[in-house]
Amino acid sequence: MPGNDRWFEEPGDELLDSEFPEEDESDDDLCETVPCVQCGAEVYEDAVRCPVCGTYITHQSSVWSGRPGWWIVLGLLGILAVILVLLHYWN
Repeated sequence: MPGNDRWFEEPGDELLDSEFPEEDESDDDLCETVPCVQCGAEVYEDAVRCPVCGTYITHQSSVWSGRPGWWIVLGLLGILAVILVLLHYWN
């Protein structure tokens, strides 16, 4: 049996065509890349370190990033309203 490539399979062990992933279903294309700030190499967005130069990748995120201006103003007005209500009850 060493010459037979299928010696380890039992009848019925064959994979069906429906069990193979489609080429467009691969997760490789779904991962976004960003340039490394140190060397410029393409690095996966969720990577911790650059695989080329070893620089740690820091993702700058803020509570205010990606928010429209009206959202920020509304949030600040809400905070101000809460402070005024609390001051009113303390007096």
